[in-house]
Amino acid sequence: MTLDKEHLEYPQRHYGMDHDRYDWSLLTERKPVHWPGGKKLALWINVGLQFYPLNQKGEPFPVPGGMTMPYPDFRHYSLRDYGNRVGIYRLLKAFDEYNINGSFAFNTELAERAPYLLQRIAERGDEILCHGWNMDSLHYGGMDAQKERELVERSVGRLRELSGQDIRGWISPARNESEQTPELLAANGIEYFCDWVNDDMPFEFRTDNGSLVAMPLSNELEDRFVLMNNFHSEQSWLEQVCDAADFLLAEANTSNSGRI
Repeated sequence: MTLDKEHLEYPQRHYGMDHDRYDWSLLTERKPVHWPGGKKLALWINVGLQFYPLNQKGEPFPVPGGMTMPYPDFRHYSLRDYGNRVGIYRLLKAFDEYNINGSFAFNTELAERAPYLLQRIAERGDEILCHGWNMDSLHYGGMDAQKERELVERSVGRLRELSGQDIRGWISPARNESEQTPELLAANGIEYFCDWVNDDMPFEFRTDNGSLVAMPLSNELEDRFVLMNNFHSEQSWLEQVCDAADFLLAEANTSNSGRI
């Protein structure tokens, strides 16, 4: 049996990308970026603040870092909670000691459950991003469109209400999206998102509701990815971060264009 003619028609086949979300371009041929004060390298430290439900559904897949034992998995549930009760305050102390401003990506359900933590972050003046509702409320292809629309509206709107900030940034739980997630983000006033990790610099990402900025939040240098997924040592992770900084700084110096 032969295929119908329309199966061979592909309107997006042209030079560059096979879609119209963003333009294809070489990093070396883009307009130079100049950071304030003549700096060559911008350092972005983002801290994920997440809530993993004890009774996770795992739809459409079990999210990395979730429960792994039969219900009720108190051992891993309490371990996930440790970071939000203990570890984060040690990070804040280190940030204060070295005068570092970061960004903090909140699951909105955690913001509801830990108002003191949210208040501490807001009082510091650091930028808060929406990290979806929780780590078991994923956005994915095939998801009911109205359900996702309500999920984005609730996640962004409630976090704005709780934080007092005009939330402009977004990271999807597990960095997973449906086909309509970018449209929903733009419709809810989100200006930039961090799910697409295909570049070293920001780029324009088109949606039917206006453009977003795709920000290059590195997946390869994320501590959890390096330490827990790739089973590297803490020293190895430190070396990778320093190597990346040295490389990008050298590239910025030779290209006369800033890097992140």
